[in-house]
Amino acid sequence: MTFAQFIGNGSTGIIGILNTIVVPFIATLIFGVFIWGVFKYFFWNNDGDVKKLQEGKDFVIWGVVGMAVFFSVWGFVNILLSTLGIAPTP
Repeated sequence: MTFAQFIGNGSTGIIGILNTIVVPFIATLIFGVFIWGVFKYFFWNNDGDVKKLQEGKDFVIWGVVGMAVFFSVWGFVNILLSTLGIAPTP
């Protein structure tokens, strides 16, 4: 097995595993944190308890920050892969 085969392209090798399993899993976790915060803030606020409202707001903020960081890193990695000529093919 050559290094190029090990790294892969598109849906094969390490790039394939990252693109088909790891990236969607992390995106789902980040989105889940955001949704959890929205529900805690708007629906499960325990009669206006300030501590619970702040906790829900914190989850929403960290979910948004997580999404921003995730998409920034994902974009940087795709630019790097296309520069190196090993970008996944659709």
